[in-house]
Amino acid sequence: MRSVQAGANLLLALLLAAGVSNAQQNNNNNNKNKEVKMSTIQSNKEVARRLYEQCLNQQNLQLLPDLVSDDFTGAQGKKGAAAFGETLVPLINAFPDIQYTIEDLVGEDDKVVVRWKWQGTHTGTFAGFAPTGRIVTNEGVGVFNFKDGKIVSAAVQTDRLGFLQALGVLPANPASLSNGSTHKDKVSFIDKFFIPAAAKKEFYDRMSINRDFIKKLPGFITDAAYVHTDDNGNLICITVAQWENKEAMNKARETVQAEYKKQGFDMAEMVKRLNITVDRGIYTELDH
Repeated sequence: MRSVQAGANLLLALLLAAGVSNAQQNNNNNNKNKEVKMSTIQSNKEVARRLYEQCLNQQNLQLLPDLVSDDFTGAQGKKGAAAFGETLVPLINAFPDIQYTIEDLVGEDDKVVVRWKWQGTHTGTFAGFAPTGRIVTNEGVGVFNFKDGKIVSAAVQTDRLGFLQALGVLPANPASLSNGSTHKDKVSFIDKFFIPAAAKKEFYDRMSINRDFIKKLPGFITDAAYVHTDDNGNLICITVAQWENKEAMNKARETVQAEYKKQGFDMAEMVKRLNITVDRGIYTELDH
């Protein structure tokens, strides 16, 4: 009887040992799988980070083959790193000092999501829009799918409305475009500047500050800037600021002068020092 009981106890012990061993093995396998998964996600995140910090910020598009899969398909059906890069070149050409800042970087499974913001100076034609000299800030989100450590597909969403507003193509309040008859008394304040070549940078900087400021003022409708460079490299620039009426425009001019005083800026001094000539006037739209 004792031998039977001892045998049963031994069998039970063996079964328990085998169960514990299998459980430990399964646990080890699960931990190993988790480690591999986390390692892959981290590797994919680093690839995404390299895309923005090394490839885009340093404008080193030669790195793209290391980051983008040959299986990547662009919007026009082209394949590989070249297809990925052809969407970046026009932006870099138009904003040669463009710099990206990664706001968020999240990885899960084979996806990496990047929320970013960029800033650059609009000195080249982009999407048909002539250079404005404006410092533009834009933001967006990219969702990148990975395969074997490289980007195989991408979906990017950007603030297109904000981009057009930053360029001055659209007003800060798009509703002002809904019906032209809304502003029957609208007036345009038009400046024509002649800027010597050596003064262009300082002029562009000040123009960008002024245009950004007036957009926030009551009665503002829209503005635009048109530029031409002559054979000697001098700049001819025409700016147009449209207001709901003369009263709004006059109040805006007072506010701008007050802001100049607050900043310690003297517009007349800058114009004289840089040898800029100005022709300005107030215009109303001619009835058809």
